[in-house]
Amino acid sequence: MSLANFRRQLQESAYGDNDKKWFPRWLARYSEAKTPDNGLLPVTEPLVVEFSKSLLKSGTPAWQRLQGVRAVEAYRNLVLGTAEPCLNHMKTILGRIAEGERNSGSPSLRDEHQIAGIIDPSEPPLVQQMRRELRLRHKALETERAYIGWIMRFIRHCGSENLQAFGEAEIKTFLTELAVEGNVAVSTQDQAKSALLFLYQQVLNRELAFLDVTRADKPKRLPVVLSRAEIAQVLPEFRGLRRLMFLVMYGAGLRHKECCRLRVKDICFDDGHIIVRNGKGDKDRITVLPDCCRQDLIEQVEEVRRQHKRDLEDGFGRVYLPHALERKYPNESSEFGWQWIFSSSRLARDPRSGERRRHHVGEDFFADSFKTAVDRVGLAKNAVPHSLRHSFATHLLEGGADIRTVQELLGHEDVRTTMIYLHVMNKPGLAVKSPADVM
Repeated sequence: MSLANFRRQLQESAYGDNDKKWFPRWLARYSEAKTPDNGLLPVTEPLVVEFSKSLLKSGTPAWQRLQGVRAVEAYRNLVLGTAEPCLNHMKTILGRIAEGERNSGSPSLRDEHQIAGIIDPSEPPLVQQMRRELRLRHKALETERAYIGWIMRFIRHCGSENLQAFGEAEIKTFLTELAVEGNVAVSTQDQAKSALLFLYQQVLNRELAFLDVTRADKPKRLPVVLSRAEIAQVLPEFRGLRRLMFLVMYGAGLRHKECCRLRVKDICFDDGHIIVRNGKGDKDRITVLPDCCRQDLIEQVEEVRRQHKRDLEDGFGRVYLPHALERKYPNESSEFGWQWIFSSSRLARDPRSGERRRHHVGEDFFADSFKTAVDRVGLAKNAVPHSLRHSFATHLLEGGADIRTVQELLGHEDVRTTMIYLHVMNKPGLAVKSPADVM
């Protein structure tokens, strides 16, 4: 009998005394209602998942479910002598849930499913697993889409969905081809590398050796900055909500996405500042509230209040909340303070939860109008919405603002990032005269 064989091999193994005591009991529960094949218990991922779910239904805490999965894994190693199926992702998830239970005292596998949300079952199992892990770690939807895109490209590169069979050599070749043949930007190569590192280290639980990869070139580029005259020339091309977004981005130095994601509670009218939450690097910062758009923002907040009241009357009014706030405070998502300042004109279905919500405006809402406006006034510069942030920093420095203050307003971690604007600012009284002017 394989159970007896398991007990014997377990006693001779390097497992701890506690595992040697409890693993046989968990395996006995796993073996219930399973037909042995040639005296051996079948071990497949669906069977282990079913086993874990049955333990959950009986009220078994996560740390014990983890122990049960480890017991099945030990049987797979010692008796079946195979490394398949890989159960590392299940152990990672159960370990995280167990930690949450220790902190909060409540089982939460249902919470895990709520966070993971809707996942397409037709996708490769590894891609589904990666989506689940990205969502459990509260990665942004844009990050999820980008990472999954790179994993799909890597699958095509390897010619197989079984990425567990590949490693450093294939990753190195893939990233090098991106730089050499794909001629991608360094940021693009870095994103691909981050996606693959996340897959192997966080999803497959594999340690990777040093990756000696041919790096993409990183040319130094100066930011595109609009002069004050050009700002004054472009601004009249905007009306309504888009004009307000223009003034907020230029007047407060916000990134395009940061502007779209502003919430009612982030505008502090009394203190005269804007709180930028979950900015680049998931950092918060405080920046100035421009006086020129204060009244427009007050009126927009009131418009959002009226829209939110109508949504609540129609049975909606909930918005996306970051991280685990929606689980901790179930009613918070319908509070007025969490509503988007630049809210969409229509409801849409959340791609993760499937719930119909009013999201903020998409990036095309302003970006398309900005390009049209720049073309209409005849600017030759290759300006984009982010150029308004560049212009904010440059014009502050030209006005005599301290570079450390500008660094803080922009949220730069290193002052050297802010110093690039010193190279594009108009320096009055520059003590250099062109030789062509003295001919």
